[in-house]
Amino acid sequence: MALTEHLRRTLGGGWIFALVWLCCGPARADLWQQVTASHSLRCGVYADVPPFASPDPVSRRMAGMDVDLCGAVADSLGVRLQLVPLSVESRIPELQMGRVDILIANLAYSRSRAQQISFSDAYYVAHENLVVQQADAGLSLQDLRGQRISATRGSTSEESVRINQAIPVSYQDTGAAYLALAQHKVRGFVTNGMTARQLVAKVAADGVSLAILEQPMADEPVAIGMRRGEADLRNRVNQALETLERQGRIEAIWNRWLGPETIYRMPRHDHVTPIEDLHFTALP
Repeated sequence: MALTEHLRRTLGGGWIFALVWLCCGPARADLWQQVTASHSLRCGVYADVPPFASPDPVSRRMAGMDVDLCGAVADSLGVRLQLVPLSVESRIPELQMGRVDILIANLAYSRSRAQQISFSDAYYVAHENLVVQQADAGLSLQDLRGQRISATRGSTSEESVRINQAIPVSYQDTGAAYLALAQHKVRGFVTNGMTARQLVAKVAADGVSLAILEQPMADEPVAIGMRRGEADLRNRVNQALETLERQGRIEAIWNRWLGPETIYRMPRHDHVTPIEDLHFTALP
């Protein structure tokens, strides 16, 4: 006997409803309503990636730029903050499974990620920067087309090499990718702007002269991640970001962790902007 005929005889006129319920289950409640009902916002952050989020060595409490931004967003929304530390690899899966409400973990926009989750407006634009020997400081990205460039395997840095028509030489970690440049096995080494600045300053203290090309290999808008289909929550989060920008709180958080007075010495040039209003080539 066919399954549908069995269900019809067993459940009578309600068999269609029962089948739909068994397949699909009850409709998911609006997440913003759940947040307001619980008066709590679960914010996913890195478990241990300073300066974005990591345990403070003294208090052991989570601290960092993303932690502060989670707190500011929750405060602007008028709810309590519940931090949820996550690994780099589990960030998006945990968000998709509903174990966190929003994700603030230095999350860069890419085309593949945009198919999986929803992004807020960007609150800054990160850059993939090319580190070269000092003798190559005057070169342009066009000069390096077809050249061997090292990067960490599977990273957006590696993807940025491809979109600039250079040859990616992939390594397991950042240290190995840099060593290839130091040993002149590659013409350049690409990594995120923060790491590039740290690296150049560190080796300069040892008498090694490197340079960072002015033109970035790729621009990556960094935003807050949310599950797809949660338009109300996304609108509320964007409103919160606009308020925090206007109040100067995002600027203050940035300066505390990444600004000119920190070891990273990174001035903030960007402001909260819808991703669709930015001019950049999105990574795959």
